[in-house]
Amino acid sequence: MKPILFRGANVWDGSGAPTFPGDVLVEGSRIKTIARSPGGLTADGATIIEAHGRTLMPGLVEGHAHISFGGAVNDSDLGNIPPEEHVLLTMRNAKTLLDHGFTSAYSAATSKLRLDVVIRNEINGGRLPGPRMRAASPEITVTGGLGDERKAHMYYESFGMIADGKEEITKAIRLCCREGVDNIKVNISGDDLSPAAHGGLTVMSEEEVQTAVRVARDFGKKVNCHARAAAAVKRAVRCGVDVIYHCESADEEAIDMLESAKDRIFVGPAIGIIYGTLYEGEAFGFHRDSELGRTMQRVIDTTAAVYTELRKRGVRILIGGDYGFAQTPQGDNARDLKHFVDLLGFSPNEALQCGTRIGGQVMGLGDELGQIKEGYLADLLLVDGDPLEDLDLVVHEKNLHVIMKEGSLYKDISAAKIVEHTVAAD
Repeated sequence: MKPILFRGANVWDGSGAPTFPGDVLVEGSRIKTIARSPGGLTADGATIIEAHGRTLMPGLVEGHAHISFGGAVNDSDLGNIPPEEHVLLTMRNAKTLLDHGFTSAYSAATSKLRLDVVIRNEINGGRLPGPRMRAASPEITVTGGLGDERKAHMYYESFGMIADGKEEITKAIRLCCREGVDNIKVNISGDDLSPAAHGGLTVMSEEEVQTAVRVARDFGKKVNCHARAAAAVKRAVRCGVDVIYHCESADEEAIDMLESAKDRIFVGPAIGIIYGTLYEGEAFGFHRDSELGRTMQRVIDTTAAVYTELRKRGVRILIGGDYGFAQTPQGDNARDLKHFVDLLGFSPNEALQCGTRIGGQVMGLGDELGQIKEGYLADLLLVDGDPLEDLDLVVHEKNLHVIMKEGSLYKDISAAKIVEHTVAAD
């Protein structure tokens, strides 16, 4: 593979430092050299990408990925997709994520047991375009919890794998580990879009959560959880869960517990689904002036308060907003960056770090992914403009002139776009 030299870029390196003009040389799968002045690097035989002041930044990391989710209005819609069609949907979603600059994806859950695993393996084998993945289990839930769509008189599939008590939890997690997942997902609390247990309820017992974590650890797996209620957040921390999603009802004790574990855990608000349901869900039956709409507004307000505090306390926060539902289509995932700024009070620089540097850490590659740094994996985006001034730029794939994953050019329209600008100027 020939070296690739990005020349004359405006480099945002993911560390939180200001951008700087410079050149970046990639050799093989890694960043070889960074020069903090344009024209400061040369490389014999290298492919030259003239950046002309466009922003070079790390590839994005989707920290709450559901690549097997697509177009669902109700949770049971995902269970209704036949497995053959579901594989194809998941393949398309993987490509869509990479097309939109997500070079890595940490899966929060899959909707059928082996979908994430199969797609991860195909990507790793070079047979399918998509982000680097950590594959997840389905959402392991209890009877009546989020993901249980059954009725006493009628059976429904959803995205949940239902397991009650220590023995069933143990068997479910061993099954998922046998089939090759990287992450286990458990639903400790309910959800306001769930038919039975609302978001304020904590429905998976402490013993069940402890069992889930213990068995997952036996197999060397990370554990994710759905935890909206304060009691669910506390239960997750006490039991050793690694990635705790939502947390919007966390009280002072729960926030203190999250801070005490900040070097071990990650959290993610998943604000995209809440925003989409409240502001863009009317076509799918979600109305702002309904009780559900008022609940979604309360969730936005409490999420802003909780995550303002968590940010101050240095808890590691991930982007990723439950994309893959009708009101949160795949491909819009980078909207979370703007939601973090507009709804949760982050600066653009802070939001971008959540989607790059901190994402690299949750992928288990914190010392080689998520920053433009010598020796790091060359996951890079060349953006037409300055995302620190306009985060909306990274939402639209037309603005991503180069997408590089592990030193390979997945997309390069950098020269063509410069020609277009020149012709337009003439």
